[in-house]
Amino acid sequence: MKKNNSPWLHQLDPNREHTKLTQDLTTDVVVVGAGIAGIATTFFILKNTDKKVVLLEKYKLGHGATGHNAGQVVSYFERGFASLAKEFGITLAGQGQHAVEQAWELLDEMYTDAHLDIPFSRFVGHAGLTSYEQVLWHLEDSLMRKQAGLQTEPMRVCAEEDFIETIPEKYQGLYIVAPAKEVLATLETKQQRFVAVMSSQKGCVNSALLCQEVLAYLLATYPERFALYEHTPVHKIILHEHDALLDADTHTLQAARVVLCTNGFADLHIINENGLEVDAKYHHLLSGKIGYMSGYLEQLNKTPTAISYYTDPKPSVDNSYYYLTRRSWEYEKNTEHNLISIGGPDMDIEESHTYSHEDEYPEIHEQKIDAFVRSVYDTEPNKKIDYLFTWHGLMGYTKNKVRLIGAEPQNPILLYNLGCNGVGILPSLYGGRRIARIIAGESLEKTIFDVPQKSSE
Repeated sequence: MKKNNSPWLHQLDPNREHTKLTQDLTTDVVVVGAGIAGIATTFFILKNTDKKVVLLEKYKLGHGATGHNAGQVVSYFERGFASLAKEFGITLAGQGQHAVEQAWELLDEMYTDAHLDIPFSRFVGHAGLTSYEQVLWHLEDSLMRKQAGLQTEPMRVCAEEDFIETIPEKYQGLYIVAPAKEVLATLETKQQRFVAVMSSQKGCVNSALLCQEVLAYLLATYPERFALYEHTPVHKIILHEHDALLDADTHTLQAARVVLCTNGFADLHIINENGLEVDAKYHHLLSGKIGYMSGYLEQLNKTPTAISYYTDPKPSVDNSYYYLTRRSWEYEKNTEHNLISIGGPDMDIEESHTYSHEDEYPEIHEQKIDAFVRSVYDTEPNKKIDYLFTWHGLMGYTKNKVRLIGAEPQNPILLYNLGCNGVGILPSLYGGRRIARIIAGESLEKTIFDVPQKSSE
């Protein structure tokens, strides 16, 4: 067994001071959870309102799912757009998808305002398909995206595939026929079972390092309105009609609004003295998955990329896949490589013991990832691959895999920016900006991200 060893945490400043809450406080807004969602929410509240913000973290900044991912920045959901359109209607689904795609601009805004110089690669990434069923599944998504007025990128289908003649007429213009060698070269594989490739805008960033650098900017820019307290778990939130009281370890905080940006598995209880039950609903909002990843170093001789490989030929909302990120990375001072990060194996939290980031990394998941690498990406059978990093992270999944953003209907003193759903960076930024608009008093349009009136079984 190996330790949980994330390359993203490896790049954080080991000498940064961690301040714990040592007194009772009163503030305008308390944000709970200092990952990418909490940092983004804090950033946009401070920038777009005059509110004082206290950010609380039970462990350390960026050490949750934010520091334990594969580094991909993508604008898609962990379910097809066609299924979103079926659930919410094509207009709302299109608006929701567009909002997440526009979050690229929010990331640029954060970089510009905070004068960040940490690596952020943006490029056209890819996804490989292995069956006709997958091809039809994703073509239907493209058709619905087109009908919603969203941008589409033509799928490239291998010219050698017999099923091309049976693709329905309604999908004409949404795909092009290309030589198999072109498709495989795009996917950087020799594996002949891949029959098509989709391409879209993607990126790579160390989201934990991003949090660290934005934090430094916020502390310097808003010293009178912002404070972060780490190693300060929140055990209980009492919601009144006009404010909230938080039990934060040995001290309390009083705030006009509270924003939960956790993964949903904190030992946290919510008491709504306004009359209606919130606690049970909150604990029902999210379920958890432990994602497992491995990483190794290569020569710096290829450009950054992000590729998903759908190796299960049967498409579904819960379809698993392998995902790979390649980006330049400085492991040791003055020594730069490409870091190859691969993920795919996961486990429902209900099937496991209570999750801890201190848990060791099961050898079976490293073996699964190594088997994938050798069969699909890095196919030299005798090449020695030293997995310098093997890590896992706990991700919160909503019931419908759509992020929850907005006020709690039973008591709007409480707000949520919850649910990474496996692709959390851009939705977190959009969520942070929307929460800031709510706190600023704006009246906002309905979205697919709205918090339900009651939990759905």
